[in-house]
Amino acid sequence: MFVDKTEITVKSGDGGNGCCSFRREKFIPKGGPDGGDGGNGGDVVIESTTSEQNLNSLVYRRRYCAPNGPGGQGADKHGKNADAITIKVPVGTVIRDLATGEILADLATPGDKVIVAKGGRGGRGNARFASSTNRAPRKRELGFPGEEKQLELELKLIADAGLVGYPNAGKSTLLTRISGARPKVAAYPFTTLHPVIGVVEYPDYARINVADIPGLIDGAHANVGLGHEFLRHIERTKVLIFVLDTAGVDGRTPWDDYANLKKELALYKEELAQRPALIVANKMDVESAGNNLSQLLTELGENAAVFPLAPDSDCTALLDALRSLVKANSNEEEAALRRL
Repeated sequence: MFVDKTEITVKSGDGGNGCCSFRREKFIPKGGPDGGDGGNGGDVVIESTTSEQNLNSLVYRRRYCAPNGPGGQGADKHGKNADAITIKVPVGTVIRDLATGEILADLATPGDKVIVAKGGRGGRGNARFASSTNRAPRKRELGFPGEEKQLELELKLIADAGLVGYPNAGKSTLLTRISGARPKVAAYPFTTLHPVIGVVEYPDYARINVADIPGLIDGAHANVGLGHEFLRHIERTKVLIFVLDTAGVDGRTPWDDYANLKKELALYKEELAQRPALIVANKMDVESAGNNLSQLLTELGENAAVFPLAPDSDCTALLDALRSLVKANSNEEEAALRRL
């Protein structure tokens, strides 16, 4: 089961109560106040990790409570601060407060942590209230309550490149050819029901992550079809790879497919349609694909990066172009961060 969105409730620990106590020992009359402070309640922390691939571990447990801080004791014994609890989530998880709609954190790199619920402070014991005018205070504080929040966790996969195309265009087949991923491949639409990430490995040990999302159809930006729930997974990709059915097996033309896919991306998020992209003209082994490829090149212009592929084609040129494009875009992002 692939889960990329869920809701949980978190409750941090309450602070321990302060103690009201007086020192009573033989030969020490009027020993004075010695009530200790209560310990702080435990925090609730969410941490990103590469060991989690989706949010399915949070489906069967929806409430997370940190321990309360212990109370103070006499003889100036302070309660120990309670331990925090840590919830592990995949890299790329966005955390949103359901009550306010505020985004609390975007855990985009491994090891990122955020305290989503701060533990309550422990109450002060009566020793804290002693003064020159009040030598025997009988005042103490109760521990402060912890925070309770309802959170929405949304996973947006982090990959260098994203495969975009209509159902049955051959995205999953392409992913199996260029990486070690083994998504389901069959001769019918919507065989891919959830995003899959494959790792492309080069001879010099360089790696590029490629995300395959379920096929998009017209109206995907408006919740039509299966792919609308997964458009968020290509938001973080540096480049896109449009996979087109050049043979027109389903009765469409590849140039119309390309135009419609760009339109759906723009309607979902304008910046996506402007992202650097490569175009794979797939299914070139079918007889009608040759004429369609010529028309596609005419429609897109000479400068379009189009790579014709058949089942027995060599993918080296595509992978080299992908590597160059990802590297160029990564350099631009680093330069932009330095300017900030």
